[in-house]
Amino acid sequence: MAQAYRGSGGSEPEGTGSRLRRRLHELRRDPGIWRRGLVTAGVALLLTLVMVFHAELPNSVGNTGSLIETFLPWLGLLVPVLVALAVWRTSATALLATALAAAVWLNFFGGLVTDKSGGGGNLMVATHNVDADNPDQHGTAEKIADSGADVLALTELKASAVPVYEGVLAKTYKYHQVEGTVGVWSKYPLSDPAPVDIRLGWTRAMRTTVDTDHGPVAVYVAHLPSVRVKLNAGFTANQRDNSAEALGRALAAEPIKKVILLGDLNGTMNDRALSPVTSQMRSTQGAAGDGFGFSWPAGFPMARIDQIMVRGVKPEASWTLPATGSDHLPVAARVTVPQR
Repeated sequence: MAQAYRGSGGSEPEGTGSRLRRRLHELRRDPGIWRRGLVTAGVALLLTLVMVFHAELPNSVGNTGSLIETFLPWLGLLVPVLVALAVWRTSATALLATALAAAVWLNFFGGLVTDKSGGGGNLMVATHNVDADNPDQHGTAEKIADSGADVLALTELKASAVPVYEGVLAKTYKYHQVEGTVGVWSKYPLSDPAPVDIRLGWTRAMRTTVDTDHGPVAVYVAHLPSVRVKLNAGFTANQRDNSAEALGRALAAEPIKKVILLGDLNGTMNDRALSPVTSQMRSTQGAAGDGFGFSWPAGFPMARIDQIMVRGVKPEASWTLPATGSDHLPVAARVTVPQR
């Protein structure tokens, strides 16, 4: 029987496994694998340090710390870029540093990637910054009325637009109360409505009691001042920060144990400036959200600045609603209100 052809020199063709083993052997004997890619490794380590110690970044210059914290999840986009650079440079040092950055990001935000929502809940709430310049107020009101929410909070209500929302929402919500530029619409009776002073000189926050089937719930609606990024001043947020402190004091003084905060806080849960609020409230998005739940800007959401937070109430699910004529997306949550 004739022998099988072995090619020139009588050797068999090299398989994929053999080539891989040979390449790994070459890399192990390559001393440059640890010396190459040091710049990429340095960037990866800097990224890791920023994520781990973001709370220590100074706010004294243009509120840089708060600016980075607002968009902290987006730092993860740098990881695949760094991986590609490390592979291109054939650098073990860069790969290890990038793996560390990836591990830190996953530790911080990996839980937000998945859907943590459940099927329970005996109360649905929603909040929406309807945009004072909304060109479709009637359509916006119809969309949020169709959301199924039992309690609805609206912010940035222009005085001339209030009758529009009152007219459309009256078909779904029997009770409502408006204070300044914020309002609450509810299927349950409301009592004790009052403005909340957040140090602005005009009313952009309120509190009311919603008499649910499971007992009274204190509902707060707030629209904290906007923040701006200016070339000469950085991230200007002092007014927002002062309002957050005032809102935190009001929440701390609330006598009812079951509390829900709804509104546009112009800041994310990572922003240290909101700690007077976030330190005593639980985010429904973080506890039971479907993904990151970015709500602004509506055309390409990049940050979750519209919040639903609770205390003494269990979050079951949280999600964003379809876009309206506003520059914000509405956000909603299902919660379980404990029995009386």
